[in-house]
Amino acid sequence: MAPILPGAPWLIAHRTMLGVNQPYKITLNGIDYVLWQSADGKVSALENSCPHMQAPLSSGWICRDRNTIACPFHALEFDSTGRLFKLESLKPEPTKRQSSPQSSAKPVANPLEIIVKGDFIWTYGNHTPKLEIPTLHEAVTAESTLVGVAGDRTLKAPFLNAIAINYDFNHATGTHRHPLKIQQVNTSHYKENGHHSSVTQEIIRGHNSWLEKLKDPTLALTPRRYINQFEYTFPSTNCITADLPVGQIISLFILYPERETQTRSFVLVFAKTPYPWLIPLMRSQTLKAFSLVVEQDADILQQLYKRETPKIRLPKEEIMFRAKKLYHSWPDPLL
Repeated sequence: MAPILPGAPWLIAHRTMLGVNQPYKITLNGIDYVLWQSADGKVSALENSCPHMQAPLSSGWICRDRNTIACPFHALEFDSTGRLFKLESLKPEPTKRQSSPQSSAKPVANPLEIIVKGDFIWTYGNHTPKLEIPTLHEAVTAESTLVGVAGDRTLKAPFLNAIAINYDFNHATGTHRHPLKIQQVNTSHYKENGHHSSVTQEIIRGHNSWLEKLKDPTLALTPRRYINQFEYTFPSTNCITADLPVGQIISLFILYPERETQTRSFVLVFAKTPYPWLIPLMRSQTLKAFSLVVEQDADILQQLYKRETPKIRLPKEEIMFRAKKLYHSWPDPLL
């Protein structure tokens, strides 16, 4: 497939998603890759196809002493640069100068260039960068606590459709009407600057019964009226900071293109609160709530018919149209 937005910076994982010494598979612009993280925090990435007989490296294992990944087919090992790690059993005639394992001189597996910023793992997909990696992610999560990862799944929808719904303020009263019972969404203070934009959103919602609150305790902590601060860094991230009575919940909605009709989604959820003891108590329900948001978006996206010219206009749709213009004019920021 032709790459979508070549040269864009893609946030493909958070360190906690990789674990330690565990293969982690991703797909970006039609190519499968495998990532892994060593015990000392080094993150490595290669194309997932073994250069011998194309077995998936992500089905193999990590050799901790050498920080190599082993192919599940023939146990061939590759280091972080893609060089074949030669074991004694592969050498034709051991000599004194070849008495210990070594790597091949040139890479034979294709590496994926990655950039690690704190706990955030970025890549340009081996394309020439057209846009700097945003500083938003580290800035908004400073002095916060990671609650966890939610909504980590593939959306069966083209990337443009997936990002458009994140800029669509009118869909919350329909798509996300339950369980929050959102009745009205008011937007204000919209600003745009190149590939960055921001907006303030006021949520007005209906009453939840005690039974609903018992089933989902997060509803008891969610007021009937609250403010969301949105910040967008095109094309990967929608950051929402919700001001709640117990503090702030910061959610980073991340998207990147897997294939022409598939988009990867995950949500990094952070909390800033004077009541840190609440975080472990509410972790499960909070992540469940954000996963539900992604499921609801995925459900409607995957039901859409072929797009036609809209015959109806809704308020504030220029924000969504801005995202579409940025997509079609890439990499021009439309200043």
